Amino acid sequence: MTAILTRRSVHALRAPGPSDEEFAYLLRGAAVAPDHGGLRPWRWILLRDTDVEALAARPAGGTEPRPRDRDARGTPSAPLRAVLVLSPAPDQDVPEWEQVAAASSVAYGLMLLLHARGFGSSWRTGRLCAGPEARDLLRLGPGEQFLGALDIGTPEASTRPARRSCPDVSDRVQRLGRPVGAVGTAGA
Repeated sequence: MTAILTRRSVHALRAPGPSDEEFAYLLRGAAVAPDHGGLRPWRWILLRDTDVEALAARPAGGTEPRPRDRDARGTPSAPLRAVLVLSPAPDQDVPEWEQVAAASSVAYGLMLLLHARGFGSSWRTGRLCAGPEARDLLRLGPGEQFLGALDIGTPEASTRPARRSCPDVSDRVQRLGRPVGAVGTAGA
């Protein structure tokens, strides 16, 4: 509960980020996320240094690069950008939406593991993932999708976010169409 309530997207990231080996180690843990059929319909592409700059510099969906891709000095905003690619298995009985859910679960698990290890991360989607330039740069295959990217690094010391409070979700829990009532806070 503590990891979930204290993890936040962090945009002010500096070196170091996890090494490729540490990223792979944490990914092994995140890969135990629910995955109907055990398809692992995803892959990660790690970008550092000039590779991050190349993705940040390309037009995003036909527009100019977003300013948030660079810090005030004009350098990439994170030491590691880990790109999540959906590689769906089309000849399976598992619908593609479940494969997207599996890839998304791995990404969230990875964010929690990074947080527990002292790294910060920020999930990036939208215009970053749009346009043929990204597909070409990342060498995506037919049927693959650029789902998003995690910017990963060490949070600036001044970015210690406060613990979130648990939202009231009692209106989101039902039992055969009837409200269940207030959801408790046991163990919070």
